[in-house]
Amino acid sequence: MGERRLCCPPMDLMRSEAMQLVQLIIPIESAHLAVSYIGDIGLIQFKDLNADKSPFQRTYAIQIKRCGEMARKLRFFRNQMSKAGLQSSPGTLPASITNIDDLEVKLASLESELVEMNANGEKLQRSYNELAEYRLVLQKASDFFESAMRSAEAQQREYQSGEESLETPLLVEQEKLVDLSKQVRLGFITGLVPRGKSLAFERILFRATRGNVFLKQSEVNDPVIDPVSGEKGEKNVFVIFFSGERAKNKILKICEAFGANRYPFDDDAKKHTQLINEVDAKLTELKITIDAGLALRGNLLQTIGKEFDHWNLLVKKEKAIYHTLNMLSIDVSKKCLVAEGWVPVFATEKIQDALHRATYDSNSEVDAIFQVLHTREMPPTYFQTNKFTLAFQEIVDAYGISKYQEANPGAFTIVTFPFLFAVMFGDWGHGICLLLCTLFLIFREKKYLSQKLGDIMEMTFGGRYVILLMALFSIYTGLIYNEFFSVPFELFARSAYVCRDPECRDATTVGLIKSRDTYPFGVDPAWHGSRSELPFLNSLKMKMSILLGVAQMNLGIILSYFNALFFKNGLNVWFQFIPQMIFLNSLFGYLSVLIIVKWCTGSQADLYHVMIYMFLSPTDDLGDNQLFPGQKTIQIVLLLLALVSVPWMLLPKPFLLKLQHDRHHGAGYESVPETDGSLFSEANHDSHGHGEFEFSEVFVHQLIHTIEFVLGAVSNTASYLRLWALSLAHSELSSVFYEKVLLLAWGYNNIIILVVGIVVFICATVGVLLVMETLSAFLHALRLHWVEFQNKFYEGDGYKFYPFSFTTLDIDDE
Repeated sequence: MGERRLCCPPMDLMRSEAMQLVQLIIPIESAHLAVSYIGDIGLIQFKDLNADKSPFQRTYAIQIKRCGEMARKLRFFRNQMSKAGLQSSPGTLPASITNIDDLEVKLASLESELVEMNANGEKLQRSYNELAEYRLVLQKASDFFESAMRSAEAQQREYQSGEESLETPLLVEQEKLVDLSKQVRLGFITGLVPRGKSLAFERILFRATRGNVFLKQSEVNDPVIDPVSGEKGEKNVFVIFFSGERAKNKILKICEAFGANRYPFDDDAKKHTQLINEVDAKLTELKITIDAGLALRGNLLQTIGKEFDHWNLLVKKEKAIYHTLNMLSIDVSKKCLVAEGWVPVFATEKIQDALHRATYDSNSEVDAIFQVLHTREMPPTYFQTNKFTLAFQEIVDAYGISKYQEANPGAFTIVTFPFLFAVMFGDWGHGICLLLCTLFLIFREKKYLSQKLGDIMEMTFGGRYVILLMALFSIYTGLIYNEFFSVPFELFARSAYVCRDPECRDATTVGLIKSRDTYPFGVDPAWHGSRSELPFLNSLKMKMSILLGVAQMNLGIILSYFNALFFKNGLNVWFQFIPQMIFLNSLFGYLSVLIIVKWCTGSQADLYHVMIYMFLSPTDDLGDNQLFPGQKTIQIVLLLLALVSVPWMLLPKPFLLKLQHDRHHGAGYESVPETDGSLFSEANHDSHGHGEFEFSEVFVHQLIHTIEFVLGAVSNTASYLRLWALSLAHSELSSVFYEKVLLLAWGYNNIIILVVGIVVFICATVGVLLVMETLSAFLHALRLHWVEFQNKFYEGDGYKFYPFSFTTLDIDDE
């Protein structure tokens, strides 16, 4: 044990790592460095000793606020780099800033500089866009201004000299009443309006002014950037001629409502060319200024990008350190911080070394104190996993976290889960396809680890080693079933059977003569295609499913025995493990023996009849269903043992628990031994100590547990028949796709039909058999482990070990 504590122990998935609750007393001057070094190790889970305080009442709330502000600035930089199409790249030179105070000053300076650049750039860009629109107005409006002006004047004269009628606009009539002899001077407004709003713009203008306007529009060929919104869109240049101040006010409001940008325009044609030249000169000057500003901004963002990852990590580390320091209680009088947390036993010296190093590096005069606390509190569960075992452990954790140091199903799931999947998915052709897909993920592992994947792809990539074993076991069971896309092959030897006559393929196996030695591995290919194939494979797979199910359930009960031994719980050995083993094997263990005997002897006995009449008429003669001498006597003994095991499970345990409680209560309170073996045993299992004891509650719990096991023994055994059902479904689907699609297309002797048939066969195989059937078999294997296997021994009511570690900062979101 001494050597084991010096370094990380070898990976052990059977039971979680031994944990201890420790107390750290750290001087304030070395606390920051100590927590930083502990975060580098990542093997201590701190307890929050200030849970009654709000985040704002804690000691380091100001420092966390500073880190949050720096994180905001870094997010601002990331957004700016993303808009500029730049990515953060780790610099090759050493980091220029390692102190958080210097970083805070640096980030503030860079932010103010970048904000100023952005503001100036936005102003220049807006001016540039306004001038660009103004140039378009000058170009387009000058082309039709004179003709439009003449048309407007002619229309105005027509209104003034024409006779009054019901169709005469009211505005014209009102102006006539004021002064018919007055010469009207037309005003005009020019600008750009979004093309999508131009029709509505024209309609509203006509209605608002009752037709007393003349609107001329011209489309701009290229999209235009709007100066206000900065969005690019198609626009029209317009000129509106109007008469009267009231009409002008209405037109201005309508332009504002439709987002039409207005620009001044001189009706003197001689000045148009001069204005266009002046605008072109300003545009050229602004373009040069904007490009220079963008280049300067790009250089600044590139400089930030080189050190962005380092700064981001530094801020995240600092924030995590202060969050952890806020979980520590402060002792003002002694000028120290007190921490409590869970640590794996093997990491004791690592933590102590980190504390000593922090004391030395911070020039503290007082060393930190590390001491182990003895407690009856349940420790967290910690398994050391690698990239191969992690996915299997997560399958178990999805059901429930293992209680501290109880037997872990993950150690067995590595083999049993892919094997049960393969029993349902057995086809070595499909297994090879699955294997190739998995190898592709494994070979590109480093690339995918550095990328952000989608939800489905991330889940598939995370379980790549689970799928790898699923594929390998599928190839193995496929060889046993002798199926390659439902086609049998004589891989290991020639078939043991030959045809008696040419018609034997359409007959039962009676038409086959055994002329060679038995086929050495798996199902003889002669069975495939015969009329007795389905009854034979049904019988084989159904019996095999029962054998596998009874074996795995026995494994679960045996693990409950090792749990009871480990936690020194003798009651669970005598009144849970033994009666459960007797009940299960008296019925279904006996059935498994009968299956094996029938296979070995070639007997024609009906096992359904044997098991049914074992309960209904146990004393009747078995007749032709007798497989071995003394079978009837053995059946009667097994039936009596099964009946006795039920009250054996139900009655003694509650009364013995009550007796233990009364004995402890009468003896008074005694000191609790501080040995490793007894430290958590009572906390982990039935409470028979000095706490409140309710006999009725314990008895009802035991009654429920007994009924659940008795009924579950039957239902769980039947549940394993899903192995047979899904294997049969997979085989039949594969056979249908091969015979009704591929062979049918091949029989037409037409290349087009053949190509279509191959495409349909590939799509059906991939979509149905390699995707849907894989998912279906995966879920059924998951259910068999969670319900049928783990409920025999696994409590799964622990909580996971989440150490304070810097290695998780890169994947955590702010």
